[in-house]
Amino acid sequence: MKKETLVSVNDFKLYAKLMGEKNGKPTVVMDAGYGDYSKAWDPVIGELSGITEVLIYDRAGLGASEKSPNPRTSREMVKELKELLCSLNIKPPYILVGHSFGGVNVSVYAHEYPEEVAGLVLVDSTPVGYRERFLPTMPSDFQEAYRKQFVREGNYQEFMESLGQLKEYKKTLSMPVIVLSAGKKDHYSEASQELWNDMQREMALSSSKGEFVLAKNSAHYIQRDEPLVVIKAVEKLMELVHSDEKFETSSTVNT
Repeated sequence: MKKETLVSVNDFKLYAKLMGEKNGKPTVVMDAGYGDYSKAWDPVIGELSGITEVLIYDRAGLGASEKSPNPRTSREMVKELKELLCSLNIKPPYILVGHSFGGVNVSVYAHEYPEEVAGLVLVDSTPVGYRERFLPTMPSDFQEAYRKQFVREGNYQEFMESLGQLKEYKKTLSMPVIVLSAGKKDHYSEASQELWNDMQREMALSSSKGEFVLAKNSAHYIQRDEPLVVIKAVEKLMELVHSDEKFETSSTVNT
């Protein structure tokens, strides 16, 4: 099954594409990175939609979606996603997959609606301490280019506010979380890459069932560079949901 539609959410419309059949499994909901849209998932959508129902969508103001009057922060985007899912009558549980800033959004969703989320896959997600811990270690031209990119979807302050919103949650998540870290980041020194990986490992501690996976041949877009890593992570969560298997916080290196 494949369905493309524009869905009214309050006073604007969001583009959504639904693919695959549910078959009694959780629906996979995918959220792209900052300024990015549903096409970012093209390398994995075909295979994932052969496993279960998959929803990809464009956040407000991106791709085929209309602009939203709401602030461009994670909590507002999560409310809009929640309304989208309700309007499409897509029932939980969900496996949420977020890339980069999308990882912040799906993490906020998991904290706000934990009873709806069966698991999370964070694809080289933005760490909450990015501005304080990571950005200052990078060359000044990198820092300047980073700040100047925030013109497509909300501004720099809204983006940082989103990281602050995620940081406010103190409770550990109970659903499994698989953190995928890009091991071959563009323009990163060896020290920067190590710090990035460390901060990704820490992200796995947001759940009592957290796992870290290093995609050692990937730059930021793991779904493009090593799509199988993303697909396998979703498949693993599917197996965990069905077997209710318990797994301890661990560290795994992709080979």
